[in-house]
Amino acid sequence: MNAHRRLLFALCALVLATLSSGCAGMRTLTDPTVLVETSGGRELGVATDYGIVFLGRTARAGPVRITAWYGDGASLEKSVIEPVGPELCTAATPIRMPDTTMDFRDPKPGETLHVFGRDAQGKWTADVTVQTDPRVLGLVTTIPDRLRNAPDQIGAGVYTYPPGGDERTKRLVGLVAGTIRLRTAAGDREFLAIVGPQELWRIVTNRHDAGAHRPWVYRDDIL
Repeated sequence: MNAHRRLLFALCALVLATLSSGCAGMRTLTDPTVLVETSGGRELGVATDYGIVFLGRTARAGPVRITAWYGDGASLEKSVIEPVGPELCTAATPIRMPDTTMDFRDPKPGETLHVFGRDAQGKWTADVTVQTDPRVLGLVTTIPDRLRNAPDQIGAGVYTYPPGGDERTKRLVGLVAGTIRLRTAAGDREFLAIVGPQELWRIVTNRHDAGAHRPWVYRDDIL
């Protein structure tokens, strides 16, 4: 009898461990980067705990197709674009996507941030450093090689890691908006322009349900 009990307990522990690892996959093994397809083309966006956020460079109204990547592959959802201020758009989906939290603290000059994008080869990441210039109002950084001449990566997420954190605990501070060039006496300076925390606040204030999520739809294809 004792042998049977030990075997039963071992099997239960194995099942629980498997279930726990499957549940953990939603946030730790998946990517909050999404592909946004509109009537005007494609751009990247990010799934946050306040909804999908993207720049709306390809369209600011009408239907939108959103592709998100889960631990076992991609999932396509349809929605409608909702503009939020002059620089951001959002969209709601009936299912919960692999999301990330947002950080509304303004990064300091010299701070390292982390860009996460996605192209035909899959997910990629690169580090950037916050820059400053008296002629620039807003968040700018160095330009990684991966973002030079890469219009398909507009809208890629820019993140900060909390102290002691890593990719699994990253927080969104902005979206890649493009590059800018400034002339100086010493030569031209180029920066990566980021739609940053001050603009991301609009997503929070736009929520009509005061942060109370409606029930998510659970489907077999996204579990």
